[in-house]
Amino acid sequence: MAGMDWAALDGSVHDPQRIDFMQRYLLELKHAIDDGIPVIGYQYWSLMDNMEWNHGYDVRFGLIHIDYQTLKRTRKDSSYWYSDVIRSNGACLGENGLMKREKD
Repeated sequence: MAGMDWAALDGSVHDPQRIDFMQRYLLELKHAIDDGIPVIGYQYWSLMDNMEWNHGYDVRFGLIHIDYQTLKRTRKDSSYWYSDVIRSNGACLGENGLMKREKD
């Protein structure tokens, strides 16, 4: 999903639209699996922001924000969210559109 992400004043990169997109996508993938479609894996398209052949550097796809001037890397909120999804093997995905948090 292409987005217009930036580092906020607090130094974080907040990208709720990417989290929403990924959650919806993964829930539909789960529904396909539940319906008997043989899915052997899933890979997120791009871990870091980079040059995209059709859009150049105007849009961002990654889970890690790259400041193209300094090359500083900052994990986006979506990277933390996706880490939780991976850690729980998808168990934290909520059917109602909200992410269920695992109890520690």
